[in-house]
Amino acid sequence: MIDDKMFFLLDCALCKSPIYVALFLLTSGCNCSPLLFRPHHLTSVVKEVQSNQETVDKIINLSLSGKAKSQSYNRLAEFTDTFGNRVAGSQNLENAIDYLLKNISEDGQENVHGEAVTVPKWVRGNEYAYLTSPRMYKMAILGLGSSIGTPAEGITAEAIVVNSFDELHQRAAEAKGKIVVYNEEYHGYGNTVNYRTLGAVEAAKVGGVASLIRSVTPFSINSPHTGHQDYSKDVRKIPTACITIEDAEMLARMQKRGTKIVIKFYMEAQNLPDAQSRNIVAEIVGSKYPEQVVLFGGHIDSWDVGQGAMDDGGGAFIAWQALSLIRQLGLRPKRTMRMVMFTGEEEGHFGGQAYFSAHKTDVNNYDLVMESDMGTFTPYGLTFDGSQKAKVIMQSVLDMLKRINATELKYVNNTGDNGDTGGWVNAGVPGVALLNRNENYFDFHHTNGDTITVQDPHMMDLCSAVWASVAYTVANLEEMLPRK
Repeated sequence: MIDDKMFFLLDCALCKSPIYVALFLLTSGCNCSPLLFRPHHLTSVVKEVQSNQETVDKIINLSLSGKAKSQSYNRLAEFTDTFGNRVAGSQNLENAIDYLLKNISEDGQENVHGEAVTVPKWVRGNEYAYLTSPRMYKMAILGLGSSIGTPAEGITAEAIVVNSFDELHQRAAEAKGKIVVYNEEYHGYGNTVNYRTLGAVEAAKVGGVASLIRSVTPFSINSPHTGHQDYSKDVRKIPTACITIEDAEMLARMQKRGTKIVIKFYMEAQNLPDAQSRNIVAEIVGSKYPEQVVLFGGHIDSWDVGQGAMDDGGGAFIAWQALSLIRQLGLRPKRTMRMVMFTGEEEGHFGGQAYFSAHKTDVNNYDLVMESDMGTFTPYGLTFDGSQKAKVIMQSVLDMLKRINATELKYVNNTGDNGDTGGWVNAGVPGVALLNRNENYFDFHHTNGDTITVQDPHMMDLCSAVWASVAYTVANLEEMLPRK
């Protein structure tokens, strides 16, 4: 007699066709060499996933062409037009959270509440930078989060322009008493952001009196980008801001010609005592395993420029929409679907850390964590961090999204290492993030250009459908995802 235990199921790494292997038999739907094995007992889970295809189609239809069409965009537009940007520690952020708690409750979600989070409070104040030599010119700047202010009279000093930290260290003797200007080239956000994060510290180490950093972006129309920067306890604090690509390159050209550069720099920035904020939590309680959780969300705070529509209003609102779509369809999965809109992300994931600290004793009941904080443009799949067995299951989940071309599963290590769900991923919970066509994301990131105009209703509908489909399907499986 032949039974399931005598079989193995392989995936062809090239064409993805299934290949069934027994002790005595090979049947294949492809002519490629099988490179990835998966145990046959997973086939029953895959079949269970596929049984949700009809529901996934209903989710997609409701989001793209039903009553929920453009719903997430319209909600986000009203929200951002009403409140604008929402920096941590501000009363405006707390007013925005009150608004959302009310509206999410009225949308019919369950257990809607806020959970307290202590966040930093940084206030920008007035700021400016003038080139005073070789000519008078007002530069566009944005001070960086947690920066100190300048003295009341500002700082007027000669500038030195460097292209890298290595060049700064090589020219350390020239930098003392000067404003250090970084004209670093953009080599991807993850690599280049170190200049924004550590620029002030490195400048202070060589005696610089302030630092101005070329904005971390591949493209600019005279638009400076803000963001957080870190001081070191054992290094003197100096004020720091970002300038535009255009101005950084201009100053570099001036220096190359041997022109003396003098800048007057002024900032009123203040770091005030910590403030109280809240994470927003809402859910659909599971019908069979209510204590088990599929968590998904984005962050509701933003920097104090633009409207915070892209970073991360879109990510937060597709999370709300994922709940809303399931509620509108009258569905209730076996385990709980929980949305969290995190607060204080921009200053260092304060909301994510607080949520993990408050709930980590329940880590074994967290099935999957999902975070969207890299745009909500046309989706094409997910990044994934978890076990190989869970990867097989998650790929089968995405395979149900072929009609909207969102089937790619990209394996990465530590998906949530630096995000609001990072604590859960590091504790072994499988984690995903949204893959979307966000090639222009860093053109608008942390700028006055991050407004609702950057968002697209259809793209948000697609992202909402992906988020709802994935969260619901995983929450509705009989067993939790296998862990590493």
